[in-house]
Amino acid sequence: MNELIGRTPFFRLLLPVAGAILLSPILSDNRLLPVIFMLAGLSLIVLSYCRDESHHFRDRWLFGAGSSLFLFALTLLQCHEQSLQREYNFPDRPCSYLAIVQDIPEEKARSVQCPVLTVYPIEKKLMLYLEKSSAAAQLLPGEEILFTAKPEPFQNFGNPGEWDYAGYMHNRGFAARDFIGKDEWQVTGRKSVTPHLLAQRCRIKVLRFYRSLGLEEDTFSFIAAVTLGYKAYLSDDIEEAFRASGTAHLLAVSGLHTGVIYMILSLLLIPLGNSGRGLIIRQGLIILMLWGYAFLAGLSPSVVRAVIMLSLYCMGQLRRMRGFTTNSLAAAAFLILFFQPYSLYDISFQLSFGAVFSILWFQPRLISLIKPKKKIVAYLWKLMTLSLSAQLGLFPIVLHHFGTFPTWFFLSNIMLIPLMGGIIYSLIPLLITGWLHAILNGIPELVLLLPRHLVQLLTATMLYTVQFMESLPLAQLTGLHISLPATIMLLLFIFPFSLFLRKKQPRTLILALSSLLSFQLLLLQEQLHTEPPQMVVLNKRPNSEI
Repeated sequence: MNELIGRTPFFRLLLPVAGAILLSPILSDNRLLPVIFMLAGLSLIVLSYCRDESHHFRDRWLFGAGSSLFLFALTLLQCHEQSLQREYNFPDRPCSYLAIVQDIPEEKARSVQCPVLTVYPIEKKLMLYLEKSSAAAQLLPGEEILFTAKPEPFQNFGNPGEWDYAGYMHNRGFAARDFIGKDEWQVTGRKSVTPHLLAQRCRIKVLRFYRSLGLEEDTFSFIAAVTLGYKAYLSDDIEEAFRASGTAHLLAVSGLHTGVIYMILSLLLIPLGNSGRGLIIRQGLIILMLWGYAFLAGLSPSVVRAVIMLSLYCMGQLRRMRGFTTNSLAAAAFLILFFQPYSLYDISFQLSFGAVFSILWFQPRLISLIKPKKKIVAYLWKLMTLSLSAQLGLFPIVLHHFGTFPTWFFLSNIMLIPLMGGIIYSLIPLLITGWLHAILNGIPELVLLLPRHLVQLLTATMLYTVQFMESLPLAQLTGLHISLPATIMLLLFIFPFSLFLRKKQPRTLILALSSLLSFQLLLLQEQLHTEPPQMVVLNKRPNSEI
């Protein structure tokens, strides 16, 4: 831990931010407390500069403590402000609201789901469910609508072991929801323009362009998910197959996808040069294009993390510095959490950062165990260590949130990660020929035939492999849910024990074994308090079930 803190400055900045987020539910009621922490932090910072030069090294902790207190206070204030935006304080009668559509409306079985931000009489994020109609289906992000509603707070059914839907929507920033009839809303004709809304409108145009390529439905929905992060068209069966096979990360726009885009951009911009002003322009253009892609992909935690790390990598290239490190990962987490504190409770944030941290922590140690001489064997060994490294740090989090474990993840990732790279690269000629076919009338349809069949063949192979892995015996172990304290204890065993194997420090072994003992005691306590079989009446709209 001392090594991690000492060599990663952003990790030291991340600690007070994460601490403030975790303690904000307890400290948010006291508005004076953040001000006290902020003043105390500033006082320590000023004091560190006022000390005699001969005491600077001895008193260097003053600046660090002051900075931590200041960041702690700022994050507490940020949490309080965002908590107020999520608070349910609507009138108990129907009222008229002006709102801006914030995302692409998604068609459900009985309605059209439409996230909006009300601008009058109060500013809140609402999840509206509009009665199905042609007007609802044609709504675009940025359009202003006027509607009458009596918003309801999000509520769980109260069933044992159910998913915390209300907490999930609260973490996404929504304050309430309501169903709106087709005669209870109308478009005002005004439009709002922000970078996020422009990106969503561009996203719609790209989805329409994908439609024009003549892809099969499963191929289209898969390509939309892995390139734009838009999963509304994916069937539940396909998503479940990816989860059961341990390859759900392939559906999230993350480092694999942005890494391919970075390599393509880097190759295209080689004429600008590898040194001097040309290198500065080249890296600057790559950073701008990557962030443009991040906006287009919906700014999910995984893509933001990947783009921040790649941006730091690009800036590091200007000074010939080392590439991806734990410090750049901590920098990405710090920037996301400082501006969006509730991302810490987002499952995708936890899985994305947990996977990358595990890879940075374990893979260098695992890959050095064997050094194959043949390139193909070395490549397979690299994939194996990559998959194993990610799972070592992720499986406690997966057990806590889902209570499942994919037993064939090792084999699935070895087969599907290279295939995913092939799909992304094969998209390039399809997109180029599709674009030329759209703007040049003289290009025949046959030009699209070969690249389209290649993409569909690779995608069909991917989906068939995933579904085959799901159908294997014992593909997914279920009923393995562990509590949050048990999850923390298991993580505190895995990482310190791996550090002991490398450093041979007794204190890390003591920490690891103590955590393992605590984990076992927590599991024993849960088993002793297991309730006997009983009849349960479950809430399910519109009726209950026994």
